[in-house]
Amino acid sequence: MNVLGIIASAVAALFITVVLAKGVRRTALRSGIGREPGARPSRAGVVRRLGGATVVIGVGTAAAAGSGLGAAGDGGRAVTGLLAGAGIVAALGLVHEVRPLGVPLRTAVQTAAATLAVCLAGLSPVAGVLAVIWIVLVTQAFALLDTSDGALATVGAVTAAGLLACAAVDGRSGPALLPAALLAGLIGFLLHNWHPARIRPGASASLFTGFVLASSGALILAAAPPERAAWAALPVLATVALADTALVLASRRRASRPLLQDGGDHIAHRLRRIRVTVPGTAVVLGLWAGVAVTIGTLVYAGVLHPALALVPPAGSALAVLALLRIPAYAAPPRTGTRRPVPGTPAPTAPPAPPAPAAAVPARTPAGRPTVPPPPTGRPAVGVTADRS
Repeated sequence: MNVLGIIASAVAALFITVVLAKGVRRTALRSGIGREPGARPSRAGVVRRLGGATVVIGVGTAAAAGSGLGAAGDGGRAVTGLLAGAGIVAALGLVHEVRPLGVPLRTAVQTAAATLAVCLAGLSPVAGVLAVIWIVLVTQAFALLDTSDGALATVGAVTAAGLLACAAVDGRSGPALLPAALLAGLIGFLLHNWHPARIRPGASASLFTGFVLASSGALILAAAPPERAAWAALPVLATVALADTALVLASRRRASRPLLQDGGDHIAHRLRRIRVTVPGTAVVLGLWAGVAVTIGTLVYAGVLHPALALVPPAGSALAVLALLRIPAYAAPPRTGTRRPVPGTPAPTAPPAPPAPAAAVPARTPAGRPTVPPPPTGRPAVGVTADRS
């Protein structure tokens, strides 16, 4: 395992991401772009696609340079395919930020990118199909985590640390290069994404992070020795992202809402409803991911029995059931009407009073209308409209 090359790539990813993020923030604030309507200039958000581009460029450049210099060892071809697929989904997210794309098109592009990464990784046909499904699912799950300051970067960094530990157990440079670069890049990005966030990841960095993590997991699984329980350990690392997706789908299904319509029904939103602060939400998600990653890594290393890999999913399922009890949607306005008692006839509206009959003016024997009384109130006796 080329430890020095991997460390150098991680340091380069950290440095590039920090420098680019700081430059993007200053440029956006000086030029006025990226300010939210009604927000103060000091708290104005930077355009999402610019914030996500710093992670993509920093991690991608460092990993590509490290692979070109031999830091990936014999896994350089697989790393190249993984970087190519990650670049495709990052470009997809960038376009989606500028002009929203439909779900079928986004799914097709993600599937094509995952297929490219799997083909260059040298997986068997059956394992390749399963890996493509897994990559698309986890990529979309991580894309949904961009709902609170620091949430995506925190969970992504913890997950990348777990993948790096699993790759280090086997001493393989190829599967360890990208998780190490992503871990460093997300830490550098988190310096500007912690609450109050100066830059945000957006769809570009969210899809890129999920794709790199899912593809790296599939690469580690393919290269794992037979004695490793990789099939049970590696899926555990994505527990938080999958739990958030399950919570959103279950909540919208119960509320008869469109499954693909955005709403405040994610884990971060529900934690905020019970008065958890924005930094506290990122910490809670990070600890949740840390428990799952620790158990998954120990199972992969053979320290724990593979059956214990069921503990994080079971605990996450209970957490999802508890979070479903927190209201996520605004209740409809209550009206002043009372519910009718079963068995009693519904009240009917009172009949409308008849319209008053129009007054028919008095007329003279000749058929002409009479002149109204004068303002003094005295009766106009004998005065008619006919003065001839």
